[in-house]
Amino acid sequence: MRVDEEIKPADAVDVVAPDQVESAIEAKYIGDRIRRLRMKRSMGLVDLGLKTGLSASFLSQLETGRVVPTVRNLARIAIVFNKDLSYFFRDEQPVSFRIMRHNERVRLQKSSGNAEPSFFSESMSSLIADKSMVPCIAEFCANGEEVTFRPRVFEGVEFTLVTEGSLELISESETRTLEIGDVVWLDATRKRQYTCGSGQTAKAIIITRPHRH
Repeated sequence: MRVDEEIKPADAVDVVAPDQVESAIEAKYIGDRIRRLRMKRSMGLVDLGLKTGLSASFLSQLETGRVVPTVRNLARIAIVFNKDLSYFFRDEQPVSFRIMRHNERVRLQKSSGNAEPSFFSESMSSLIADKSMVPCIAEFCANGEEVTFRPRVFEGVEFTLVTEGSLELISESETRTLEIGDVVWLDATRKRQYTCGSGQTAKAIIITRPHRH
């Protein structure tokens, strides 16, 4: 250092703010990247824990962003998935859009006993890479008796848009009739059911969004 070089006083030094650090870490979506790698391998948290030497509960906290991973722990995970450590820090190219053709959707059906199928669902979740939303098409064909669909109860929200026919919605003690074009928002922790009347048909788009802890 030259003798005539000016030294800044301590209070003039630029210090990185803690919230800037947190924002920089969150912007890399490290937890989401770990989860995507694990799901592509159909690997549970316990399995990943056995391979990395990390506990399943700790890995869960990494994926949900409750703890910040060390470079050493990220290296363990990267080795398991044959990834370079830089994978967790590089910028991802944004996806402008995704298309799912009609014949690409998996159509599941449900029927009672030997009766003809009365309820169909077509999942569109593969369009959402991080599974932050789970959209599906629900189709009711009540040729004989009425058809009832009871979605699972979970922590999150549910949106339903009726596109054909009409449905009766019962949520806890409330009952509503939903017609074409009606949209309903529901707290998914509530028990609920959609019913299509006997001899009727109906179709709805149901989108669920789980809360992330």
